[in-house]
Amino acid sequence: MHALHTEHITAPAASLAPTLQARLDGKTKPPGSLGAIEALAKRLGLIQQSTSPEIRAPHIVVFAGDHGAAKAGVSAYPQEVTWQMVANMLAGGAAINVFARQADIGLTVVDAGVARDLADLPDVGTDGARFIRAKVAAGTANYLETPALTDDQRDTAIEAGARIVRELAAAGCNTIGFGEMGIGNTASASLITAALTGAPLAGVIGRGTGLDDAGLARKHTLLEQAWQRAGAPRDAMHALTEFGGCEIAMMVGAFLEAAQQKMTIVVDGFIVTSALLVADALAPAVRDYCVFAHRSQEPGHTTQLAHLSAEPLLDLGLRLGEGTGAALAMPLLKAACAMLAEMASFESAGVSDKQA
Repeated sequence: MHALHTEHITAPAASLAPTLQARLDGKTKPPGSLGAIEALAKRLGLIQQSTSPEIRAPHIVVFAGDHGAAKAGVSAYPQEVTWQMVANMLAGGAAINVFARQADIGLTVVDAGVARDLADLPDVGTDGARFIRAKVAAGTANYLETPALTDDQRDTAIEAGARIVRELAAAGCNTIGFGEMGIGNTASASLITAALTGAPLAGVIGRGTGLDDAGLARKHTLLEQAWQRAGAPRDAMHALTEFGGCEIAMMVGAFLEAAQQKMTIVVDGFIVTSALLVADALAPAVRDYCVFAHRSQEPGHTTQLAHLSAEPLLDLGLRLGEGTGAALAMPLLKAACAMLAEMASFESAGVSDKQA
């Protein structure tokens, strides 16, 4: 962990806040009438330390990984779907491809720990999506019986996530979102969320990809078993090791590096936010670089958002993952920047301001 220098992750200076607020209040509109878009513009200005923030080379990185516990029945879908969906993303056919193309967002897909050899997949997808091979393990161990990751696997994954973000920052990206693909990963996210928020485990377990009532009851039983086996961990790195997800660990490193690079981070749904909980525990200033895209339908996401004092931009009933919520929110960031840069002030437009 020392290589990440989490002590260097500091919150943006607040000194620009009054200037940004005055700029917003001077626009040709009643004060506050653009609601969350004004708050977003102010946040982007603070993150970038500019009164004219810009979204440059926006990018979404989708981390894919498998979970040993998936075979025990914590998901409605078979494990093969993970690699099949990675192939679908490289063929340009997944929801994230469609939304990224629509909003002109770059896309990278990462094999963080898929339980299949993906040597046959191309390095560049049909729509230009990049494929990065960074497999830490062919899926995690089964956390019902043993910790999902070793300390070395966890640290290797964190470093890989940081490296991927560092390269994107060097290439000119200043706004990044993360997504994930991994059958069984809502179960991992539930366990990590209970560990780091202190919420009762039962309250943060949802239907994932669509479990029926019997499947949901089975998921509750299995996750309670994992929780007891691990001794109800409360430490962030311990919880990550116990309940894992190579893709979740990689996102932890990605969050930490993105904050260190002072990038704007567009946070997706439940699984991505479970990685943020770990990063936040390691470096609390990370959340100051985050814009929360949406509220997921997974019940645990509301718990996570409350823990992080976060107000999401959208509430669309999404529960797909893949970074889809982040992609859908990205145009709102562009709109907020454009409003700050291009909208006339009362003074410049010769419009009468509110009477004193």
